[in-house]
Amino acid sequence: MYKDEDVLITGSNGLVGSELKKLYPNAICVTRKEYDLTKEDDVKYMFLKHSPKCVIHLAAKVGGVLDNIENPATFFDQNILMNTFMVKHSYINNVSRFIGILSSCIFPDISDSYPMELTQLHDGAPTPTNFSYGYAKRCLAVQIDSYNKQYGTKYNYVMPSNMYGENDKMDPKKSHFIPVLLMKIKMATKKNKDHIVLMGDGSPLRQFMHAKDLAATIKHMIDNNIYENLNIANDENLSIHEMAKICLDATGNSHLKIVYEPNTPNGQYRKDISTKRLKELMPDYQFTKLADGVKAMYNSLKD
Repeated sequence: MYKDEDVLITGSNGLVGSELKKLYPNAICVTRKEYDLTKEDDVKYMFLKHSPKCVIHLAAKVGGVLDNIENPATFFDQNILMNTFMVKHSYINNVSRFIGILSSCIFPDISDSYPMELTQLHDGAPTPTNFSYGYAKRCLAVQIDSYNKQYGTKYNYVMPSNMYGENDKMDPKKSHFIPVLLMKIKMATKKNKDHIVLMGDGSPLRQFMHAKDLAATIKHMIDNNIYENLNIANDENLSIHEMAKICLDATGNSHLKIVYEPNTPNGQYRKDISTKRLKELMPDYQFTKLADGVKAMYNSLKD
């Protein structure tokens, strides 16, 4: 087991990083303002200064569907650089434990079977709507597997489902679905509207997980010496429409109607991942219900 002081968390002010800091209050928490992880000299200096034994690599360039469609080169460049440098210099600096945080969107756009297992990762290309991001994050999996094979490291990666939480980005263009939805609900009530407008047609299926559940899983893996690559998600695989209804009910706004824009992108239809192995390793863990999580998040939003 590692002492807090031995653990370095990148992206520590982000959605998951803010939850991990509660579990590792004395960890080495670094941010973009301190070190630009797309610059190798910054990464070198960071390791020289802090000498961590365990690295939890959360930092990433992330965004919603529109942001990914409009800025594919930015998403690819930034993610491929920071991931490459982080693994490389973890190895050079004798880091014994490295966990890379990927995403379920690195799986094939369309699969022969669902929920998807890790063995299906390279069965096809990621969805077109975040193709560059998906491939850049998939490359991190390839890099970690390669280092383990060539250098005998015991590094690993996890694939979480879509996430949300109180420290989520609140940007109508760059955020993921849940924060955008909650912002639209808040705005509709503020302006006394009778409806909200959502992209697509409401049919795509998604697993959404509260960020604190991923943080708890990561800590459990470290504390119990679990070095496997894992899918991490709950089993609530719901349509966008079902989730919107749950969010309206949970926030006390079930009177609002949902209007869809069918000429806008739906995104990937489904990408649910298997949680079979996770349940075997953590059989007693109870994930946060979507209704409970979004209610807390909604109540934290500023007017």
